[in-house]
Amino acid sequence: MNFQAAIFDLDGTLINSLEDLADSANAMLASYGFPTHPLDPYRYFVGNGSRKLIERCLPKEKAADPEFVEEALQRYKEIYAHHTEDKTRPYVGILPALQMLQQQGIPMGICTNKHQSAADEIVAHMFPQGLFRTISGDRLGLPRKPHPQKVLKMAEDFGVAPGRVAYFGDTSVDMDTAHNAGFYAVGVLWGFRPQEELVAHGADILLASPEEITTKLSFARKQPHDTAET
Repeated sequence: MNFQAAIFDLDGTLINSLEDLADSANAMLASYGFPTHPLDPYRYFVGNGSRKLIERCLPKEKAADPEFVEEALQRYKEIYAHHTEDKTRPYVGILPALQMLQQQGIPMGICTNKHQSAADEIVAHMFPQGLFRTISGDRLGLPRKPHPQKVLKMAEDFGVAPGRVAYFGDTSVDMDTAHNAGFYAVGVLWGFRPQEELVAHGADILLASPEEITTKLSFARKQPHDTAET
């Protein structure tokens, strides 16, 4: 099948941001005198939005207090805003693959559970302007992944049927999002979570490197006679 659009998760798929996320969360924890965490647990703390990250990294009794979680979340966001690009970089090979899709006229979008302001800033600084038609982060009033609302709206805006959209991600949340939307679920193995998790959540294909985006999948620009129902 020739896919006509591509939608990507951000953290762990397009960018390796784990250290900056962990460092910022640990700085927040340290500011309260709470224990910090090594890097590896953050592979599982992230993926469901900033609030869930904070709930997972806080001491249990504090994580059960919604008012404190909100306070800690705001402190984390303030810290992270100054450290979004300390160590974060696009994965090697990502940009050439994206540019190949762009040259083919393939519309691309990003759907992330990262808060919108951070997503916008990182993408603006790390990728060429206009590469992505839509960047959809965590915003008030919109459901987070794996709810398919935001990605289905992207497909609609692209004029592409769900079955012709390839959705790329590195976590179970991403695979669930793809299936909930009727997309082709592409699991990437260079991200934060293991292969077993992606397989268990129904990855349609696994990619070992960004180069395989254009070698293992086939894309073709939607033609005027194509309909959004095909």
